[in-house]
Amino acid sequence: MTQSKNLGVALAIVGVVMFSAKAVMVKLAYQYEVEPVTLLLLRMIFALPIYIIVAIRLFQTKRPRVSSKDYLWLVFFGFVGYYLASYFDFLGLEYIKAGLERIILFVYPTLVVVFSAIFLRTKINSTQLIAILITYLGILVSFYGDLQIEGDAVWIGGGLIFLSATCYAGYLVGSGWLIPKFGATMFTSLAMIISCICVSAHFAMDIDSQLLNYPTEVYWYSSAMAILSTIIPSYLVSYAIKIIGAPNFSIIGSLGPISTILLAYFLLGESFSWLQAAGTSLVILGIWFVSKK
Repeated sequence: MTQSKNLGVALAIVGVVMFSAKAVMVKLAYQYEVEPVTLLLLRMIFALPIYIIVAIRLFQTKRPRVSSKDYLWLVFFGFVGYYLASYFDFLGLEYIKAGLERIILFVYPTLVVVFSAIFLRTKINSTQLIAILITYLGILVSFYGDLQIEGDAVWIGGGLIFLSATCYAGYLVGSGWLIPKFGATMFTSLAMIISCICVSAHFAMDIDSQLLNYPTEVYWYSSAMAILSTIIPSYLVSYAIKIIGAPNFSIIGSLGPISTILLAYFLLGESFSWLQAAGTSLVILGIWFVSKK
């Protein structure tokens, strides 16, 4: 059992770090004046074939024994967790930098714990509370120098990122009890396919958007987001949730902002202070505490 939990923690950490690279790639792509919905669709286009192939192969080998109601929930959580959360995130990144985006986005661990307690009747234990306090203290320390809210644009961006966090927290709670029914790989593949359909429908309704005539760098960033920050980590996260549960995964996910700080420092030239280094240490301590327990 201990080895299984350790595996779940390791998968969660790797998945979170890979997911966190997405914000930096989005900011790099925005240098070429690409629309959020277009960039999101390009990311999905590169990822969609893999999810379709995986889903077809799984259906051929073993169909999940689920009800029509479970499929409806799957559609709902695919819409909320991978479409709405991603779209609000991409929109928000137009207004604020990658570092600030991460601290706002990662309020979702507390939302997951609360949602789980309300809808799934799980108890918030002392381990989760202590880990949340440690990791969030670390996040606040890390971003202390960046929390100067100036102008309407920052408020708009912050609000959009918070909506993204809320949607993602709802997805994590829902996926926690649906994954065992579908299987981690099947659930992730179907949820991402649903998300791709939603993004395509959104793009079709936006008459001002286009897919072609962008610089080559936009398509490279989109493909990198699809493979390194979508396909691979989405499966890792699903397996991690299956092993350690949604609340514990959400706490480990607090590593994401620290990863983004480092990537943004090297790739975007965003600042990295001693306060952020101290916060990084606190977040790592919180994650270690969850892993040990």
